[in-house]
Amino acid sequence: MARTEKLKMKELAGHRSNIYGLLAAIYRREMTSDLLKQLKDPSMLGVLSNLGIKLNNGFLEKPEHQLLEDLAVEYARLFIGPGKHISPHESVHHKRNDGQWGQLWGLSTAEVKKFIESAGLSYQSEYTGLPDHISVELEFMQQVTLAEEKAWEGDDKNLALACLKNEKKFIIEHLAEWIPNFCDKVIKEAESPFYQVMAELTQKFIQFEKNEVGRSDENGK
Repeated sequence: MARTEKLKMKELAGHRSNIYGLLAAIYRREMTSDLLKQLKDPSMLGVLSNLGIKLNNGFLEKPEHQLLEDLAVEYARLFIGPGKHISPHESVHHKRNDGQWGQLWGLSTAEVKKFIESAGLSYQSEYTGLPDHISVELEFMQQVTLAEEKAWEGDDKNLALACLKNEKKFIIEHLAEWIPNFCDKVIKEAESPFYQVMAELTQKFIQFEKNEVGRSDENGK
């Protein structure tokens, strides 16, 4: 593989890792002041614009304390409850052929836990949530794409391709099987334009990943 192609693969892995990290942070918990500053940064607004995502003036101009409060209420309403909400867990949305889906701690949960641990990663000791929470799956992909980036940088083609193989398998078997459906529900139920826009971004990105990671894998051989 030519050096220019390796550099291109390294840069792509880095960009993908950054987006996975951003999305993981958005779904992990209510909006924080630090994440809000990151989203309002001109460079981040440029990245989002390149992805076809534009945050409206209400998001950019509303006082920070009011915006944080509004988004916290919306996050809880959408993803936590106590009333009707959209569970952010794969086992609820992944329509498996064996029928083992539609509730927490389904077979998909166990499969995700096994996949992550077999990749050599583990959950932080203070984490008490389920293994198939959307933020956990996105953070897992952030770490694997980061490892791929470092492998290309270190000229370790075999490790980079192993990372790509893991990415492709996880996207096809997990992310692409449930996140588009989850995002459809968020877009429909969200009252906040912010979470509608973020769901659209997530949906577009996962579709891009499904289309492109296989090609990247083939190009790297």
